[in-house]
Amino acid sequence: MTLTTLDNPKAAADAAVEAARAAVGLPAGARVVAAMSGGVDSTVTAALLARAGYDVVGVTLQLYDHGAAIEKKGACCAGQDIHDARTAAEAIGIPHYVLDYESRFRQAVIEDFADAYLRGETPIPCVRCNQTVKFRDLLDVARDLGAEALATGHYVRRDAGGNRPRLMRAADPTRDQSYFLFATTGEQLDFLRFPLGGLPKSEVRRVAAELGLAIADKPDSQDICFVPEGRYTTVIDRLRPHGAEPGDIVHMDGRVLGRHKGVTRYTIGQRRGLNVAVGEPLFVVRIDADARQVIVGPREALLTAALTLKETNWLGESASFEAACEEARPVLARVRSTREPVAGRLGFAEGQPAVVFEAPEEGVAPGQACVLYAPEDPERVLGGGFIVRTVAAYG
Repeated sequence: MTLTTLDNPKAAADAAVEAARAAVGLPAGARVVAAMSGGVDSTVTAALLARAGYDVVGVTLQLYDHGAAIEKKGACCAGQDIHDARTAAEAIGIPHYVLDYESRFRQAVIEDFADAYLRGETPIPCVRCNQTVKFRDLLDVARDLGAEALATGHYVRRDAGGNRPRLMRAADPTRDQSYFLFATTGEQLDFLRFPLGGLPKSEVRRVAAELGLAIADKPDSQDICFVPEGRYTTVIDRLRPHGAEPGDIVHMDGRVLGRHKGVTRYTIGQRRGLNVAVGEPLFVVRIDADARQVIVGPREALLTAALTLKETNWLGESASFEAACEEARPVLARVRSTREPVAGRLGFAEGQPAVVFEAPEEGVAPGQACVLYAPEDPERVLGGGFIVRTVAAYG
């Protein structure tokens, strides 16, 4: 945005409409389904598309019920979001549908979340949701409605230049959501559009206010949507109560240091809440779910030389992820959403696709995603996968 648009709310809104039109890249009148969660981003997306002259259809997925999640009546935040989406669609002047996807979401996301913790992993349910319910099921719904594209409020960019679209990081690095969208396939990317990818969040809220949207000041969601008040163990204990079975806290050298109240309470790299004292800082370095053991050690034990991946997705020029591994393709690897990518190279370890780091990386946890970017163009997403195993850098 130029200084002129920043100082002029109407000019900013007009510029955002033009940016949305460019991001969609379809002629006026084309039908576009807008995924509407009830939040600021998805609502602004739908409004911009309507202003840009598209035939917009709003779709909201009913995914979960907080009241059921915490067994407390009157706590259905999902219901409020659906109400906000419906109200926004009426104000924008577009048709709006609510689809009941609770059973699909429970199986593909919530059950998977609980099972991952039972395996000693640290899951990332937002990726699972995008990978299954949103970018698989909702995309099919959009096609059934005769749409030529599905637009979402995610902060990523889609570069339509070249032989096929490329997935790019958002223009605003503080809002970039590319880590959570690494599993987006090339076929899905052909159909998806991200109108907000070139805008900072502050500008999106300004545009929402200028367009008269009631949700302009609605707070952003901070926690996993189906986890009440950030207490993920509440969900796991209800779905998989045997995850709270006690076991030993064991030092890497074999010493039993204490007892724990369930492996689901721990994640790789955790220091707080261990309740053991041996005169040195200790961190969770591994979780043996089968033996119900939480293995702890010094910080240097967290350093990882390489990792293996499963459920990989590839968006680069190579024929496949495996082909890129055979080529020892240089990459920038991001092992947590809050970490910056670091230099590495694709390859194989124990016959599995792997990333080998140039320098040891810390806090790599099985179950998390490892998202890959192109060293020659760090904004570009090459794909990624879910972390299976790690190779220790020392010892």
